[in-house]
Amino acid sequence: MSVINYYCYPPAGRGGHPVNLRSPTAGARVGGHTSSPCAAPLHPAAVGKSTFLKLLGATFPTWHLVTEPVAQWRKVPASALPSQAPGASTNLLQMMYQEPARWSYTFQTFSCLSRLKAMLEPPPERLPGTPHPVWVFERSVYSDRYIFAKNLFEAGHLEPLEWGIYQDWHGFLLRQLRPRTTLHGFLYLRATPERCLERLRRRARSEEGGIQLGYLQQLHAQHERWLVEKTMEVHFADVKHAPVLVLDVDKDFEHDAAVQGVLMAQVGTAEAASRANLRASASSSFFHGKK
Repeated sequence: MSVINYYCYPPAGRGGHPVNLRSPTAGARVGGHTSSPCAAPLHPAAVGKSTFLKLLGATFPTWHLVTEPVAQWRKVPASALPSQAPGASTNLLQMMYQEPARWSYTFQTFSCLSRLKAMLEPPPERLPGTPHPVWVFERSVYSDRYIFAKNLFEAGHLEPLEWGIYQDWHGFLLRQLRPRTTLHGFLYLRATPERCLERLRRRARSEEGGIQLGYLQQLHAQHERWLVEKTMEVHFADVKHAPVLVLDVDKDFEHDAAVQGVLMAQVGTAEAASRANLRASASSSFFHGKK
């Protein structure tokens, strides 16, 4: 239950012409010439996305991978607080897990802002010379809202007022920043909550020590409603109708070259078909929007 955030061609302002977006975790159509595709993998915690991203990087070396800014959440500068020593920092991720009722709104605001900053970053120097480069974001501002913030609200850790305010500024910002927040598709890394818990215990992050199976089941259900069943209310039409590539990662693919090959072949086939369809008919595909 994890979404390896979407591939997408960088929209205007990100090293390419604007293109349309379509995927249940990030996506939007913005007519124009094809540029670089953007995709956002979606997934619950501990699904194996870090391993998956390494595989993507090795298999598709010209793609630009943007990782989740976890380090920023674990080390928030505290220089604005007079009581803190110079250079001190705060682990906001740990605070949210320890006291979700107190810190959930603060954390979701900061996490969404950090994801948005990553999306708006200019392309690295090596990308401008790459024709139609693919961008892959490890989760997105859409999973921030429709998976994590939504789940915290339904679990009672966000007050109705906080949830309402979050949705208001989230919707306003993303509408104002289009097409720069446009995505073309989603990669849904799908594993059972039980398998995710196994992997979570194995990686042993200090902040995640208190996570129980019930929480992972909640995240899995949110992903299923959004990406598979399509029963979740999504407020961005392009995101709601964006294509999703579901990848079964319940098996231990980290040490199985055969499974890795199958997964990468699925991704490569989807991307190649998208480019071919666009050239042939300018019709929508996984990575390309309609002109």
